Amino acid sequence: MEDISVSIRNIQHYLYCPHRWGLINIECSWAENYFVTKGNIIHERVHNPDNSYVSRNKKVITSVPVYNDALGIYGITDCIELSKFRSGVKIQNLPECYKLTIVEYKPHKPENRLFNHDDALQVFAQKMCVDSIFHCDSEGVLYYSDEKKRIKLPFHEEYEAYLQELKKVLEEIRDYTARGEIPPIRRNQKCSGCSFQDLCIPKVVGHKKRDNFLKMVEQED
Repeated sequence: MEDISVSIRNIQHYLYCPHRWGLINIECSWAENYFVTKGNIIHERVHNPDNSYVSRNKKVITSVPVYNDALGIYGITDCIELSKFRSGVKIQNLPECYKLTIVEYKPHKPENRLFNHDDALQVFAQKMCVDSIFHCDSEGVLYYSDEKKRIKLPFHEEYEAYLQELKKVLEEIRDYTARGEIPPIRRNQKCSGCSFQDLCIPKVVGHKKRDNFLKMVEQED
């Protein structure tokens, strides 16, 4: 199963909800709502490679294709910031040495915690690709648009833990893909803002039963 390449976008879908990931990738379904549309709008600028620019003495390269052959993953980063750094890495066609920082844009900062762990693991997957390509030790940052705030992620301090979790997620994704099986809805899954509610939970059960089902899925163990 190691020959099954996995996109970082699919890792993100799986982390949000394995069942939703299965509907998208195994059943080839798709649905959008307000939250999906808002997220798409926020990413429009950074997903255009022609929008690279210089800000605060940093070169900012947007929509960078990346990959890691050893892990079998690939994707596109929102943007990579290049800061002049004497002991940094050389970048082709650029005269200086640079430190690389991956910046991932998200619409909403989670309540009661500094960052969403699933968002951090997505950026860590990007880091594994960037480090492999540029032979560097990049940093990762989450930018939550609602608070206009950057959060530096603890990749250096918790590198091994993030790596093992990423490998575990990739193993699960490849296993479900190889078997063509949609993962079950996990307990404690938050379904209220998901664009897949109508696809995931059949309408024929009626609104009352449907609401009860949502409460059952979201309740604590």
